[in-house]
Amino acid sequence: MLEYETNDETLAAIAGLHGITADQVRPLPQGVANHVFLLGDDLVLRIPRTKQFLPDLVKEAEVIPAALRAGVRTPEVVAFDDSCSVVDVPYMLLARAPGVDLTSLDLPSATAGRVFRQVGRELAELHRLTPATAPDLRAVPVEDGTADPWALTDHLLVAGWIDTEAARWLTGWFDRLSAHLPADPPLVLVHGDLAPQNLLVSPETGRLNGIVDWGDAQWADPAVDFAKVPLTGIPAMLDGYRQETGEETPTSWEARVLWFHLTWALGRLADPVPHPGERHWTAPPASRLLGLLRFFASTPPTPWAELA
Repeated sequence: MLEYETNDETLAAIAGLHGITADQVRPLPQGVANHVFLLGDDLVLRIPRTKQFLPDLVKEAEVIPAALRAGVRTPEVVAFDDSCSVVDVPYMLLARAPGVDLTSLDLPSATAGRVFRQVGRELAELHRLTPATAPDLRAVPVEDGTADPWALTDHLLVAGWIDTEAARWLTGWFDRLSAHLPADPPLVLVHGDLAPQNLLVSPETGRLNGIVDWGDAQWADPAVDFAKVPLTGIPAMLDGYRQETGEETPTSWEARVLWFHLTWALGRLADPVPHPGERHWTAPPASRLLGLLRFFASTPPTPWAELA
């Protein structure tokens, strides 16, 4: 597979195109899909690791301006070039949002709650975009559906990952949750990877300054965007979401979010390969299951306990 090289000459050439000297190029924490660099104090450079990840960068070039027009806090695209005609790699240059990612901060629970409420309000703005209201987003795919949790539970039983009693309990849990699911959930634009490392926050004020990394954006059930954040942050996120929409969204929202968390936790159990060094909280195979345990052991607010 074609690797995109980020050698000093290439980085210096990109920096020079934008009035930045080579000595002002500094590496930032890398993502799964992109090499990331700081150019000067105000620009962030992203280069896909391989050709496999180039479509995600093309998608971001479409999605970010649409998200900005919708009122979402996200750094604007300063430049995008996938032609490789000027330098030999495709790249995207973004304005730098101030702050640090939420993963790097050990915020008190009250401050973290305020951040997640802000995230919920941002999502309410984003989710107003639909295939009908944003038909120009041609690079955005339609989510192909989550795994069948009953089939997944049966697979885990047959493969020896869980015992018969646990399989019955999980099947019953999915049966109860399914009663709350909409038969035809709406399709909206979702960020797709709204994890803590993609939330930039001011350490001093606890203000959300930006949502970054739109490579997993898709048309999907809006509840998907609540499934990449640990469950401990979800009640505050839903609170902010409801405040922004002005709607009394029903308990079915909590059930839909829990459905995704539980299904994806079991899916990770079925594929228990660890990924050391990755910053995403779901990289360790047991993280989602432990997150569920932690959340329900902490006496969650109504209506969460009733959904267990």
